[in-house]
Order: sequence, then C-alpha cells, then structure tokens
Amino acid sequence: MEKSLGMKPKRYIVKLFLLFAFLIITVFLALLVGSESIGAAKLAGIIFGAEDNSFLHSIIFDIRLPRVILALAVGGGLSIAGAVFQATLMNPLAEPYILGISSGGAFGAVLSFMLGLSFFSTQLFAFAGTLSVVFIVFFLGRRFGELEPNTLLLSGVMVGAFLSAVILVMITLLNESLRSAIFWLMGNLSGANGSNVYYIFAVSIAISIFLSVNSNKYNLLSLGTESASTLGLETNRLKNVTYISASILTGAVVSVSGIIGFIGLIVPHFCRMIFGLDNRIVVPASFFVGAIFLIIADAVARTIISPAELPVGAITAILGAPVFIYLLRKRFNA
Repeated sequence: MEKSLGMKPKRYIVKLFLLFAFLIITVFLALLVGSESIGAAKLAGIIFGAEDNSFLHSIIFDIRLPRVILALAVGGGLSIAGAVFQATLMNPLAEPYILGISSGGAFGAVLSFMLGLSFFSTQLFAFAGTLSVVFIVFFLGRRFGELEPNTLLLSGVMVGAFLSAVILVMITLLNESLRSAIFWLMGNLSGANGSNVYYIFAVSIAISIFLSVNSNKYNLLSLGTESASTLGLETNRLKNVTYISASILTGAVVSVSGIIGFIGLIVPHFCRMIFGLDNRIVVPASFFVGAIFLIIADAVARTIISPAELPVGAITAILGAPVFIYLLRKRFNA
C-alpha cells in the first residue's frame, strides 16, 4: 500500500488521461451503433459539420448522443458513489443498492406509475424517494453523533428490504403500467432526451469532481478513525459530506435510469485490482471505467435484438459478473 500511496504525479496524470481518451473513443464508437448504419467517416463529418444530412443529424444528436451522455453520467456517477461508500465505510460490499438508496428511488417511481403520472413526475418521485431513504438511513446510522459504518449498512439493508416488499405489493396492484414499472426496475436508458440528460450530466460531473478532490482524505480515513483524527482529519464531517453528496448523486441518476445494480460494486473493485489501493486514482478512475462500462453495456442492450432492446441492468450483470469473478480468482491465486 505504501508504494501505491507514493504514486508520482506524472504517472497519475498519464493514467487519467489514458482513461479519458479511452472514454472519448468509446463514446465515438457507441454513436456508430444502432439500427441505422453510420460509417465512421460520415459520423465525423456530421459532428464537425462537413456532412449535410438532416436525417442522420437527427439520429445522432437527438437520439444517440443524449443516450450515450446519459450512460456516461449514470455509469460514472454510480461507480464513483460506490468507490467513496466503500472507502468511507471501509466495507467492500458498500454501494448504493446495498445502502437502500436505489430502493428509495424505485419506491418513488412505482408510486408514480400507480398514480398514472408522466415520465417527468416519475423522475421527481424517484428523486424524492431516494432523498427520503438517504435521510432515514443517515439518522438511523448515527451512533454517539457519528456515522457508524456497520449500523449504517444494516440500516440501509433493512430499509431497502422493507421498501422492496412494499414495491412488490404495489406492483401486484398495477395493470397497464406493469410493464413500464418492471422495465424501470431493471434499469434502462430509453428515456434519455435533451430535457433531462444534460442536468443529470452536470450533477454527475460536479459531484464526481468534488469527491475526487477529497480522494486523498479517504486514504487517511483508511488508517482508522482515531489515526486519521490525530493527523488533523475531521472524520465525522468527511463521512457526513461524502454520504450526502454520493447519495444525492445516486438519487439524481437513478431518477432517470432506474435501478442499474452491480456497477457501484464491481467497478471500484476492478479499479483497485488494476490501479492499486490509492484512492487518489481509484476514485476518479471509477468514474471513467464506470462510464465506459455502461456505454458499452447500453450499446449491446439496444442493438442485440434491434429494433427492440434489453434492460441495460441485465446486461451489466451478464457482462460484469464473469469478469469480476475471473479477476477475483486471479488476484487470490497470484
């Protein structure tokens, strides 16, 4: 670990630059994929204004680009939230779904389906449900004025289990909205459009930068609360701010994408296996790797049975689980 914490700034910048470049390449390739075939040269021409084709222009900028940007924001946001939850709670299983945050969003969304509300109202209800669970778990997880990791995790699991049971009851009462509710619960990005994508993108980027700036503090926190406090770190304030910030980020992305599990758990572990234990690289790298992973998963989900599509949440589990198990076995057998 000492070697990891001593990473030179130049190597740090190079690694992040390579991840950023890989993300840009992934975005470009994802724009090529769809029911309408578009060549790389034609795509580049449309993006830079050299190609005059209103039909393809509409496909790229009105349909594919918003969806790719949403995948970037959601994948990166969920991954970096998982990374900081695991770092602050010092638990490898901590992630938005385990903490009950995603279940809160699901409860709000299914409630809106029961009431027959619009898609925009579904987003508002999902975000409100998420924030409600955030504050419930926050207050239940405090002990002697501080966030206690085990209490917080158990509170999140119990609240999530309760809401999951309520959601099942609500689903049995749905009729024509049943398919929409189930599809939303499995996670999908089909609702991407200009009116909701860019504010989600802005929230995801802003909070991710804030969490990345504080990533060195998570290294100190890994030494233990007492040791970190003696080094001048306000551990209670750091835990509170991190939990609230990552939860708001999760609520924002879940309100649009539905529940896309697994990313917040697997991506931070993948980054630690590849880059080491230093949170200064793991936290920002989780954003890039998560964004790349979800963009690829969504491209597969919307093309494999085109013109229909699969829930992207199912694709993330199918693609991610075998890779994670392989890396885990390789790590322990090394």
